[in-house]
Amino acid sequence: MASRSTSLLTLILLLIPSFLERFQVEALQMERIALLKFKAGLEDPTGRLSSWVGEDCCRWEGVDCSSGTEHVIKLDLRNPYQPSEAEFPSSRLVGQISDSLLDLKYLNYLDLSSNDFQRNPIPNFFGSFERLSYLNLSRAAFSGMIPPHLGNLSNLLQLDISSSSSYEGTWVSDLNWLSGLSSLEYLNLGSVNLSQAQDYWPEAVNMLPSLLELHLPGCQLNNFPQSLPFVNFTSLKVLNLNDNQLEASMPGWLFNVSTLVELRLRTAQMKGPVPLDAWGNLCSLKVLDLSGNSISDAGIEFVDSLSTCSNSSLEELLLGRNLFSGQFPDSLRYLTNLRLIDVSENQLHGQLPTSLGHLKNLQSVDLSRNELSGLIPDSIGNLDHLRYLDLSDNLIYGLIPPSIGRLLLLEELDLSHNIMNGTITGTIGQLKELHTLQLDWNPWTGAVSEIHFMGLTNLEYFSLYLSPATNNSLVFDTKSDWIPPFSLKVIIIGNCKLSSTFPDWLGTQKELYHIILRNVGISGAIPEWLWKLSPQLGWLDLSRNQLRGKLPTPLSFGTSHGWCMADLSSNRLEGPLPLWYNVSYLRLGNNLLSGPIPSNIGDLSSLRVLALFGNLLNGSIPSSLSKLKYSRIIDLSDNHLSGKIPYNWNDTEMLNILDLSKNRLDGEIPSSICSMHIIYLLSLSNNNLSGELSPNLLNCTGLNSLDLGNNRLSGEIPKWMGERMGLLTQLRLRGNMLTGNIPQQLCGLSDLRILDLAHNNLSGSMPPCLSHLSALKFRVMLDTPLDDLYADYYTERMDLVVKGKEMEFQRILSIVKLIDLSSNNLLGEIPHGITNLSTLGTLNLSQNQLTGEIPEDIGAMQGLETLDLSSNRLSGRIPLSMSSITSLSHLNLSHNLLSGPIPTINQFQTFNDPSMYEGNLGLCGIPLSIQCSTPNKDEGDENEDDEDGWKMSWFFTSMGLGFPVGFWAVCGTLALKTSWRHAYFQFVDEAKNRLYVLIECSSFQKENGKRWWNSWLKRMM
Repeated sequence: MASRSTSLLTLILLLIPSFLERFQVEALQMERIALLKFKAGLEDPTGRLSSWVGEDCCRWEGVDCSSGTEHVIKLDLRNPYQPSEAEFPSSRLVGQISDSLLDLKYLNYLDLSSNDFQRNPIPNFFGSFERLSYLNLSRAAFSGMIPPHLGNLSNLLQLDISSSSSYEGTWVSDLNWLSGLSSLEYLNLGSVNLSQAQDYWPEAVNMLPSLLELHLPGCQLNNFPQSLPFVNFTSLKVLNLNDNQLEASMPGWLFNVSTLVELRLRTAQMKGPVPLDAWGNLCSLKVLDLSGNSISDAGIEFVDSLSTCSNSSLEELLLGRNLFSGQFPDSLRYLTNLRLIDVSENQLHGQLPTSLGHLKNLQSVDLSRNELSGLIPDSIGNLDHLRYLDLSDNLIYGLIPPSIGRLLLLEELDLSHNIMNGTITGTIGQLKELHTLQLDWNPWTGAVSEIHFMGLTNLEYFSLYLSPATNNSLVFDTKSDWIPPFSLKVIIIGNCKLSSTFPDWLGTQKELYHIILRNVGISGAIPEWLWKLSPQLGWLDLSRNQLRGKLPTPLSFGTSHGWCMADLSSNRLEGPLPLWYNVSYLRLGNNLLSGPIPSNIGDLSSLRVLALFGNLLNGSIPSSLSKLKYSRIIDLSDNHLSGKIPYNWNDTEMLNILDLSKNRLDGEIPSSICSMHIIYLLSLSNNNLSGELSPNLLNCTGLNSLDLGNNRLSGEIPKWMGERMGLLTQLRLRGNMLTGNIPQQLCGLSDLRILDLAHNNLSGSMPPCLSHLSALKFRVMLDTPLDDLYADYYTERMDLVVKGKEMEFQRILSIVKLIDLSSNNLLGEIPHGITNLSTLGTLNLSQNQLTGEIPEDIGAMQGLETLDLSSNRLSGRIPLSMSSITSLSHLNLSHNLLSGPIPTINQFQTFNDPSMYEGNLGLCGIPLSIQCSTPNKDEGDENEDDEDGWKMSWFFTSMGLGFPVGFWAVCGTLALKTSWRHAYFQFVDEAKNRLYVLIECSSFQKENGKRWWNSWLKRMM
């Protein structure tokens, strides 16, 4: 019996390995099948899973197996490329995740990051991978609620389910499931919407005692509790709350986490004040990022407490884009481990700190956009590890210190937008690693020569664009046969003297894609080598030179930079208009181009801006122009174009600006011209357009500026213009044949700054409601979309009559405030309410039939510079209040029925031209030859002084004569007549008694007596 049992046991022992081996093979086969099912649910554009063939799945790309059991323990299918790399999109695995992965029982590492799972939710079954210690699902295009089942992964050490942006739509309802991840060391929920759990997120995270890194950027948090019952994550090294809306100051408990190495609160809407002393508790801190929070009411003195740490661990100090004020603390010198400092876009002032030269580990310094002044300290040359230095947009003056040539590792140098002067030091030529050099907008003088570039073998970006005010004070002095040691990709030079012709050395730069040579004095023909670069050019600006010759056509520019800009305006170029393909912004204005616009110009489908103003182009406007459906600006003004405006504008849905002014166009305004509802500037002035203001303009509801002046338009001004065009700031209809009344609806245009209806046949009275034009009552600068978007591509122009002269306004048009109703048939009085327009600069009502008096309170219009009321039938006196308008520099009251004296004070002392008063037979006084017969009461306070002096002279003269006469008349009578003498002295005794009683009166009576006395004095005076 025992022998049989022994044999059975032996048989079982012999079969177990075979059984286990078979089970192992079946388990491995099951894992292999699971992976193949997973692969079947995915699209693999670049063949990343092409190795997934054969029996041994452990050899497949991205699959790792245990060395002992050969079970799949790791699946790493992250995208091998970064989002910034061109290969990234095509390298993503696309599709859904199969639940077959559940058969990977031994999986402890899963990375599916940077793929595209098409906004499907994260599978709930991921919570069943009990062995997982690493799970990365970041930037994988998941959406929906993050399953709380992930809280079952008790062995998880790292969890990353961050999104590339909040638009991917992952969110949580609460964070209670985090308590199950007791071993978690790394947690990243970046861009996951935590708004529903934000009241409890600190408590939930506080339950993770092993947590080392917490990343919650862009999670829509607006709660940062100022206190916690206890702090459990005492091992925390990294806290990242960037890009939230915390709206809180630094909580005190944060400074008890002494293990912190990185604290990132960029653009988290943190508030001040920043604690000054508590930072000394964070002596392990290496990275402090408070940038982009607009923290104000404080300096950066808090770095003093950071410098008290004996090890000076801080390596990165990021405080940019706040409102920190004051100066750099001297304690900065003690942060000797600093590698990066960024305090840009603050309000720091004072001189550049010399202590910067003591921080020899610095690699990057950004102090731009502050109010720092003084010289660049010579100690800057001690920073021999420095790679990036940006001191732009400050008030730094003086020379570049020669010691800057010792920064042999420097790669980027930006000193632009300061007030540095003198010559540029030649030691810059020693910066052999420099690839970006920006010296713009400084008043440099002297010369730039080969010495400045001698060792710049890596230079790729060079910018030296000066202010036009420097008057080309900087000269490039290079030899004609100079061959630069660098190969530039970007060159920007402006308002300097580069050369009289295209310098030959530029022809050696074969990698250029961005060229700006604006107002640099070059003339002659554009060399052929430049046009050969066109396939790679993204920006070409040769404007404001004296270039001549014809432009090549056709030509194709580069597309690798997204869009292309070509500006050759303000030269002497001639010949036909070229067709340049792939150009988005084409400016050829102010040249001598002639001939018709090519009929196939609509083929330039990339055009966003077409600016051909100020040439000699003729013929009709091609109908294909309306095919430019992406165009934002079309400016064909100031040419010789004729014929009718094309009728079909329906496809130009993005057009914002259409300027066809100063041509010879005729016919009516097309009905489709306002099919693009977003158009906000329409200028058709100075043509021969006819017809009425069609209701088709009703669709131009977004118009900001409408100029139809100097045409042959007829009919009435439609009422709907004031009802539907509520955004108008400029309305110019002068020089047409418009009739009827001025519609009161125009008064509803609260933003209207320019109203020019002059030289029409308008009748009726001036609308009293003109006083409601709010923009003419307050000193408010009205921004327009043009100011923000297209200031560099279009200069708005308008001809206006100001100070008696017609002038073209451009750059300052946005501050002009004008009402011109001259040369019409307006009747009635000037509305008194118009004096409420206190910021109106020009008021011209001349050559009408206005009657009545000039409003008495016209002096309230303190902004007036031009007032023209000539050639009307105004009567009465010139209001004295007009003399208080100190800004008034042009006045014309001629040919009216005014009477009385002309004021002679304040501004009227400068009006010496009699013609401004002529034709008023009742006026008198300077500067007219007719003298006033009576004293001029209107001369005001100045003449009152003379009148008072004359009165005082008469007073003392009369007193001198009257005293002896009065004395002897009274005293002589008392001496001769006894009865009168007794009566007199009796009166004196009674008066004495009354005076005594008066002295003894109460204070109340004294006060009343004083009031009576003062009132009596006033009457006497």
